[in-house]
Order: sequence, then structure tokens, then C-alpha cells
Amino acid sequence: MGKVRPLNRHKYNISKHRFQELYHFCLQYGEWKDELNYKIDTVGSFKITGMPIHNGNVDATQNLAVRRAILEKNCKIIEESAKEADPTIYPYIVKAVTEELTFKYLKTVMGMPCGKDMYYDRRRKFYWILDQKKL
Repeated sequence: MGKVRPLNRHKYNISKHRFQELYHFCLQYGEWKDELNYKIDTVGSFKITGMPIHNGNVDATQNLAVRRAILEKNCKIIEESAKEADPTIYPYIVKAVTEELTFKYLKTVMGMPCGKDMYYDRRRKFYWILDQKKL
């Protein structure tokens, strides 16, 4: 898990393992965004075996729609939690929790408009809000 420490359990009521679950949930954001952007087609090739094919009641379009709805919901939960944590720096919070970017990188390279104490406070608040939304 790198340098990211779990939240104070007594202050935020989030266990070490729950925090790890939330942390890793956020790290999937990029994969979900890629899938939403690029996996838009249900057409696939069939393997020709000479045997009859029975796919039951599988509807590829329906499956794709359900998958996309789940991915969109997951992305929205992260984005909304970051906005609730701080409407001003939420884009930096999203980048930090989904790409493991450091405070130093956010501040010096991306020009985040806040100091270290405020940033870490809002990031902790983000995980607390995410915990409430992702029950």
C-alpha cells in the first residue's frame, strides 16, 4: 500500500482493512474509465468448433449495459465523495486517490492551491465520505 497510512480508527471509525478496501476501490478508477471509453461494442468473434452453440438467454447488449451502469456508478461515487470533501480541490483529490499521486507532485507539478495540512485533512474526509457512500 505504499506510504498511504490507514485513517485513525477512533476518529473516523474505519478499520485498517476497510480503509484498504476503499483505497484499492479508488485505484480501479482508471481501469473503469478506460473500459467505459473503449469497451462500447458487444460484437465479438465466435470460436468455430463444428459443434452446436448454445448460449442460453445471454444478451450481450444487456450485459454490457449492466456492466457500464456499475462502472459509471463506481466512478460517480469517487467523484462525488471528492466534491463533498472539498469542492475547490476535488480534482486533485480524485487524481491523488486514483493514481497514487503525492502531495508534493500535486502541489509543485499540478499547482494544487492549498497547503499540506488542508490537503491531508480533505483526503481523510474523502475516505470517510466514501466509506458512508460505499456500504
